[in-house]
Amino acid sequence: MTDRRTARQRGGPGWPRVRYRFDTVMARGTSVLIGWLTLVCLAIVVPASAALVWADPGAPRGWPGRLVAIWVSVGQTLKIGGAVGNPLYVLFSVVLALVALLFVSTLVSLITTGLNDKVLALRRGRSTVLEEGHTVLLGWSDQVFPIVSELVVANSNQRRAVVAVLGPKDKAEMEDEIATAIGRLGRTRLICRNGVTTDPAVIALVSPETARSVLVLTHEGEEGDAHVVKTLLSLEAAVRGRGRPTVVAAVRDGRHHLAARLAAGRHGRVLNIEEVTARLIARTSRQPGLSLVHQELLDFAGDEFYTVREPALVGRTFGELLLSYATSSVVGVLRSCGAVDLCPAPDTVPAAEDRVILITEDDDTAVPVERPLVVDEDAIVLPDPVTETPEHVLLLGWNRRAPLILDQLDLSVPHGSVLTVVAQGGEALREADHRGRSARRLRVRVHDGDITDPRVLEQSGVLSFDRVIVLGYDAADGTAGALCGDDRTLVTLLHLRALEEASGRELAVVTEMRDDRNRLLAPARAGADFIVGGRLVSLLMTQIAENRALADVFETLFAAHGPGLHLAPATQFVRGGRPVTFATVVESGRRRGQCVIGYRLQEDSALGPSYGVRLNPDKRERVSFGAEDSVIVLAPEPGPRPALPGPARPGERSSAPAGPGGP
Repeated sequence: MTDRRTARQRGGPGWPRVRYRFDTVMARGTSVLIGWLTLVCLAIVVPASAALVWADPGAPRGWPGRLVAIWVSVGQTLKIGGAVGNPLYVLFSVVLALVALLFVSTLVSLITTGLNDKVLALRRGRSTVLEEGHTVLLGWSDQVFPIVSELVVANSNQRRAVVAVLGPKDKAEMEDEIATAIGRLGRTRLICRNGVTTDPAVIALVSPETARSVLVLTHEGEEGDAHVVKTLLSLEAAVRGRGRPTVVAAVRDGRHHLAARLAAGRHGRVLNIEEVTARLIARTSRQPGLSLVHQELLDFAGDEFYTVREPALVGRTFGELLLSYATSSVVGVLRSCGAVDLCPAPDTVPAAEDRVILITEDDDTAVPVERPLVVDEDAIVLPDPVTETPEHVLLLGWNRRAPLILDQLDLSVPHGSVLTVVAQGGEALREADHRGRSARRLRVRVHDGDITDPRVLEQSGVLSFDRVIVLGYDAADGTAGALCGDDRTLVTLLHLRALEEASGRELAVVTEMRDDRNRLLAPARAGADFIVGGRLVSLLMTQIAENRALADVFETLFAAHGPGLHLAPATQFVRGGRPVTFATVVESGRRRGQCVIGYRLQEDSALGPSYGVRLNPDKRERVSFGAEDSVIVLAPEPGPRPALPGPARPGERSSAPAGPGGP
């Protein structure tokens, strides 16, 4: 019964044999195929022509006339003329018609084949890109999508912006994936080429020597960083002596950072994903909301870093420059020698050749004010004395970045603080214990447990900690079932959310994820802190590619020591509950040696997309701060106390004059 059903599904018992005979005929060559096609064609055309003649009322009555009519119909159908006359005339007319048909068919075939070959070559992406001033992306990874998306925003005011992508995938496939992930590209034109990025001849397809910038994307796997280094060497061989584009790359393992920097050359910049991610996680764990500030600052959707030279401001101190712009926030000085000085002393006087580093919407919005900005002297308060108390931090999970996070916390937390590590795997526990023994400010406690087990979380006393850091494992360790990476992180967040709902308390959680798409699935409150290292570094790479001078700015900003971004209680700068100009907040920060660049309102902290973060507001606008609101400052280390804002202490009235002419 099964065999009969199968035979019927295949078209009957004889269907396999018919298909076999057809395949045999097709495999015997062109001449046999032409013969069979001719016989089949005649077997259809001749009977059909005879039927038409017999059905025509005006057709000849006799057999000779009907045969001639059939011949004419067949000749016209087969495009061989169908001429009538003596046999020799008919023969030559048929020969000429066949010769003409052969040449025409051959010509059509050649044209069709040539066009198909050209289309296939274009679809394979093997033609050379003849562009100048374009942006080149070498490689293919998840970094492609945020980088192209940011370039589209950055190029929105450009007339002819071109982004060329060279990757190992099919050209059409790359174009489809980018179009699906990003959508409309606006004025930016996307060009994709297929090929390996470790061959200088293939890299030459995207004309890197005439490009404005070249970004080398990271690769997954253990050999990913080696692939980046080899791509940088191939790029140098392809460009050597014919151009000097801005080269930006990133490595995942800090051990390969030096090799990649050497391969990138003197004008290249290589970012360390692990180092940048670890520092931001450590800082955000002490100051909830700081990841949102960095996100706002690094993307092109709002305000970002620029460097300008303003002759009208030459001779003024840095403190005076802070209130010399109404719609731009001054944060530092770019020396003529290339050195970056973020948040220098207020009495520093930049040289005439130096450039001002500021945060503004665009390079043409940095316009000095014509008259002094209004400062409400009565609203400025003196800061409360800083009293540091030990902190208790819970670290769930372990990966390659965990030791760096522990080192960063040890540099910034108050003495006597405790870090409890809950992780699984003997190697992770031994490394955590070893790092804890060498810590100076931090006491480290290590517990063996599966962070996806709710019983382990309850026993660890999650709700008793000041901060919680959730890390994703780099790979499955063989002891936690099928969960690994972001999957394990999502399950852990589900259990933490259940504990929050059961207790009615909101935890300060900082979560690291590898894939930005999983962030949308996370069961966390709106505006929670998520650190996606790949996306963060992609934004950094794009900023540097668009402005080479920002490389040193970001290197200083993310350094282990030096000025950094902080969130400080707003009521320790100005009196709460009364509208004040933002210039007043900037002036209050200036008197402490800090650069105030924005604020975060607690009542809007759950409203996207900014979640209460406002960077670079107009200094003439008035804003009223509450006890839980924060100001965003760029300050030298150690930064302001990252505790929750409390009620403001009545401050003393300052005697400094208003406007940019303060002391």
